[in-house]
Amino acid sequence: MSKEGNKRSILSIILKVLKWIVITIISIILLLLLVRGIGKAINNKTPDGGINESMYVDINNSKQWISIYGKDTNNPVILYLHGGPGGATSYLDYKSLRKWSDVYTVVSWDQRDVGLSAKNNEGQKDITYTKELFMTDAQELTKFLLNHLKKDKIALVGHSWGTLFGANLALEHPENYLFYVGTGQVIDMRENEKGLIEAAKVWSKDDKEGQELVAQIDPYKFTRESVAARSSVLERYHFDTQSDKTDYNTLSTIFFNPYYSLSDLYRLYRNMILDEIDLSKYYDFVSSPEFDKFSLLNRTEYQIPYYNINGDHDYQANVFQAQKYFDIVQAPRKKMYTMNDMNHGLIMVRTGEFSDYMHEIATLEQTNNSTTTAVAN
Repeated sequence: MSKEGNKRSILSIILKVLKWIVITIISIILLLLLVRGIGKAINNKTPDGGINESMYVDINNSKQWISIYGKDTNNPVILYLHGGPGGATSYLDYKSLRKWSDVYTVVSWDQRDVGLSAKNNEGQKDITYTKELFMTDAQELTKFLLNHLKKDKIALVGHSWGTLFGANLALEHPENYLFYVGTGQVIDMRENEKGLIEAAKVWSKDDKEGQELVAQIDPYKFTRESVAARSSVLERYHFDTQSDKTDYNTLSTIFFNPYYSLSDLYRLYRNMILDEIDLSKYYDFVSSPEFDKFSLLNRTEYQIPYYNINGDHDYQANVFQAQKYFDIVQAPRKKMYTMNDMNHGLIMVRTGEFSDYMHEIATLEQTNNSTTTAVAN
């Protein structure tokens, strides 16, 4: 065979191989899309007698995303306040929150400008974050939920920053809420960071690089760099949320998320993996005197039941400060639950154990309400 014939033969083989590679890749993509579609469809089912909705709500001149899921619309409604601030977790929430859906109708909310709420508010970039802004957001959402779900009151559960947010709502607007559950409870952000720094100085006693990272943590000024150093310190000494092994598969949970489109997953990838998310407004907010207004120091009198679910190794939200605060809280009922060998992940990590506590709280509240009703009659 001539050299020209050999070239044509080799080229033909290469083209055939490339063709089958392309066909294989396309087949794999189509198969993954089919599997994802089936998984999403299963997760999108509405329970008999229950509710499964997601929507954008007009809140305080912005569109903010919520999901509502429950197995019985007669159950009490509970609003979940995610951490951060600026740390929406709607890509995972349904995996943990739905485990309580037999006793609560659970509402997940992506707060303003983060998560699924971020993509519809381009005109909100010049708004300054204040305590009043967030409290008004929450009150408008609460009123919407009370009307939409035909309830007189709802309950609150907050994680991390969401505990400051939720506790302030419970303290200032008890007429709207049944009870409050804080997990990874923060009491005061400045004191919280000082506690972390003191603990980290002990951890890094013989670690020069660790000491340099600790020196970059500033209780009064949050920047992209200082927050990165803070995260590195927690990770270095195994007190970060990633150090806790989840009781579910994170990737499959994200892949089969019933609320996220492919474009939403791509946005999530850019934010989480490529670190393209801009949280500068939130950093400025946490550094400002406005954020200090959320402090719970010297604010201990609750008119509704107060519950805590905290990790015994949680230095990200100082568990020791949370315990001291809990001891002096005055409330109609209060109870502290401790998750052993647990850092800050809590609600997003050991979802089964956390669900057990939420079920116990539901039973306690139901029993108390039944007793109160019987006495009143």
